[in-house]
Amino acid sequence: MSTVLAFDFYNWHFFFAELINGLTTGSLYALIALGYTMVYGVLKLLNFAHGDVYMIGAFIGYFVLNAMGWPLKPIMPLVPLLLVAFAAAMLGCAALGVTIERFAYRPLRNAPRIAPLISALGVSFFLQQTAVLLWQANPRSYATYSFHNAELYHPVGWSNFRFSYIQLLIILSTVVLMLALSFFVWKTRTGKAMRAVSVDPEAASMMGIDVDRVIMVTFLLGSALAGAAGVMTGIAFQTIGPYMGFGAGLKAFTAAVVGGIGNIGGAVLGGLLIGVAETFIVGYVTSGFSDLVLYSVLVLFMLFRSTGIRGVAVIQKV
Repeated sequence: MSTVLAFDFYNWHFFFAELINGLTTGSLYALIALGYTMVYGVLKLLNFAHGDVYMIGAFIGYFVLNAMGWPLKPIMPLVPLLLVAFAAAMLGCAALGVTIERFAYRPLRNAPRIAPLISALGVSFFLQQTAVLLWQANPRSYATYSFHNAELYHPVGWSNFRFSYIQLLIILSTVVLMLALSFFVWKTRTGKAMRAVSVDPEAASMMGIDVDRVIMVTFLLGSALAGAAGVMTGIAFQTIGPYMGFGAGLKAFTAAVVGGIGNIGGAVLGGLLIGVAETFIVGYVTSGFSDLVLYSVLVLFMLFRSTGIRGVAVIQKV
């Protein structure tokens, strides 16, 4: 819709509906932004192919659902079927992320900064056009909204604050995955190795840390989260396509910058803020201004607070 919407600004039912929609969209941006922020935190690399890994995850979930008979003759109930789709997408994207790191980024690790950035853009277009050649450019429908499970999409709640179970699932899943990732980074041996590599890879290597393994695990986790976000997008919005990764990836990158790239909590905060802002701009103004405002926010943050809301300035050694 490109026309300005006319309505009562004090319509609290509309306000809370937009808020829940924004938190849902923002949760998806947050999951993608976590991959950006993890890779940048360890390698100082902007992995612009990450949005297309998310797109591949959405297609993996779609083909798994169809292979198991959904929506006409499902071989199992919806919930375990979705769990299988999530697992397949996360594993497939994790393997894809590790492959990308091994063949597109690792050989350029000691090259000038511009080389891995160009490689990331090349991988992004490669994945996008491969998806077009394999599955055509026409959108595909998840078709999970049917008479079998229509109650999952019906609004529930109280008064003006209402949401669907699918929206609640996406928001809570993002929070749980963020907490699990934070626990992994701060409490596990591999997480401590990640933090050491992010500070000084050479010193970490001298202390016996396998830097290549740590970087591989970083790509594995970030790509798995992108795969989960892809399936969630298909469930929530029903439609996926080969070009969905580019726009979502840019907005997730904006979220990571706004929240503080390299900071896990900042990536989630930025994703939620970007999602809510985008939804309110579309709802209260017009859809034509949403991208303009969001990318203007990105430029302003880069100019006046490049570390983001929760990021900290890096001390440069001389």
